[in-house]
Amino acid sequence: MIVGILQIELRLHESHSLKEKRMVLKGLKDRLHERFNVSVSEIDHQDAWQRALIGIATIGTDKVYVNGLLSKVLDWVTAHRAVELVSSQMEML
Repeated sequence: MIVGILQIELRLHESHSLKEKRMVLKGLKDRLHERFNVSVSEIDHQDAWQRALIGIATIGTDKVYVNGLLSKVLDWVTAHRAVELVSSQMEML
C-alpha cells in the first residue's frame, strides 16, 4: 500500500475576509475530491485570509499511479484562477 501526501501552500489574492477565503477553499476542496477522488483538508493558516496550506492524500497499490495522480492534482490547482501556488511538497509513504 502506498500513501501519497501533497502539501500545497496557496495565496488567495481576491480574498478580503475569512468568509471569502472559506468560500474559495470549499469550492476548491469539493472539486478536487469530485475530480480526483482524493482527501483534502486545510491544515494551516486558518486565520489568515489570503493564505492557505492544504493537505491532499490518496492511497493506492502502485507508486507510479499515486505519484501521477498527485502531479495531476498539482497541475490542476496551479491552473486554478482563484489561487496562486506558493509552494508544494509531495511525499510517498
